[in-house]
Amino acid sequence: MKIFFLKTTLFLMFLTLFSCETKKQKAEPKAYKAGVILSFDDAYVDEWAEADAALKKYGWKATFNVCRIDSIGAPEIKKLLQMQKEGHEIAGHGYHHYNALKFVKQNGIDAYMKQEIDPMIVSMKKKSFKVTSFAYPYGERSDELDRALSKKFKIIRGRAFGGEAPEKQDSYFNNSKIVFAFDIDNSHIHFSIPYVLELLDYAKKNNKILLLCGHKPVRNVTENYQTKIETLEFICKYMKENNLKFYTLSDLDNLLPEN
Repeated sequence: MKIFFLKTTLFLMFLTLFSCETKKQKAEPKAYKAGVILSFDDAYVDEWAEADAALKKYGWKATFNVCRIDSIGAPEIKKLLQMQKEGHEIAGHGYHHYNALKFVKQNGIDAYMKQEIDPMIVSMKKKSFKVTSFAYPYGERSDELDRALSKKFKIIRGRAFGGEAPEKQDSYFNNSKIVFAFDIDNSHIHFSIPYVLELLDYAKKNNKILLLCGHKPVRNVTENYQTKIETLEFICKYMKENNLKFYTLSDLDNLLPEN
């Protein structure tokens, strides 16, 4: 009888410990306010600064994903540092802007890290940029790349290529360090103001963080990879009127569930 009682007690203790460990592993998502991440790729520094001047009145924050850092002139570096000082994020977008998938297929993941990622991090650090986020050039990625880049960056951004109904879009933060942004360049096949409005409404009603990306902000579109400042004004006005919050990519790291 005593042996049976002892075994039962030990078994119950094991179940209790196992239950506690399981609860620890299943971290609860952190609460956050509905909002938007506006991010811009490449190295259109002068145009980014012009957009910043036009949108300051909305208290906006943006993430500027920079490539070819060593080809950017000193006046433009000064502008980027000033924007970083004002609360914008300067993130990575590749040292040469290689298509990661194509490069890895031809040369391997180690060569990609050594040629495209490591020199970018070193150069940006020397220029006083605090780089903790990365956006894939052309938005093309793989699980293998995600794993390798996760050792270097806290947040990694791809692109959401589809024009699905908002509830099926993957351009909302989903408690993961791998995120996707919907392209608001005027040339994007699925871009339209009514569709962006649908995405914003869904974020507001369902307490989501919507990720959007573009390239070169302009007053008048003349070629591909341009985002109208009028579009950015529309988004910022909506956010102000509906009390949505501006986030940067690195802000998401603080919202990730703790392991």
